[in-house]
Formats: sequence, structure tokens, C-alpha cells
Amino acid sequence: MNKAELISHISEKCGVTKKQAEDMVETFVATVTETLQKGGEVNIAGFGAFMAKQRKGRTGVNPQNPTQKIQIPSVTVPKFKAGKGLKDALKGPKAPAAAPTPPPAPAM
Repeated sequence: MNKAELISHISEKCGVTKKQAEDMVETFVATVTETLQKGGEVNIAGFGAFMAKQRKGRTGVNPQNPTQKIQIPSVTVPKFKAGKGLKDALKGPKAPAAAPTPPPAPAM
């Protein structure tokens, strides 16, 4: 699903215009972005959490010249951790547990 499809879906589900749905999506994205830039975290119960993580700098290898080492600087990256409700929804219904098999009969 792309952004336009998401906007159409929200518009239909909520009974609002596509422009209003687009404003909702834009506001959500802007709010999450601003919060992460400030070092905050956005938690949506049952869905998940958006957070910013600091990835440490390290020494890497230049792909164009494998013998040359390069220094990769530290960087802040976005991260999403799925919540229990989302994980459970993706797992689907659980199959019943299989009954344990009895041990084999002794050979005679």
C-alpha cells in the first residue's frame, strides 16, 4: 500500500474527504518526525513504538578498493519496534498443539 492508497482507505473508513485524510497522514508523519528529531519516542499502544537510535561510528572497507579502510561516522537512524497487538495480528490464529506421541513399543 502506498501513500495515496492509504489516504483513500482512511477517507473511506472514516467518512472524511481525501483532502482531510491526506492532512491526517501528513500531520502524523510530521509529528513523528519532529518528535524523533528532538530525541523523543512515539508509542501507539497495541501497534508499536517509533524511536531514534544512535548507530556508533566504525571502520569499514571501501567497496571500490577492498584494501582501503574508511571511517564510517556515527549516525542517528529511525527505528520501529512492533507492539504485541501488531505481532499477534500477524501471527494469525494458532494451530492446536499436537498431542505428544507415545514412546515406541519394546521390540520382542
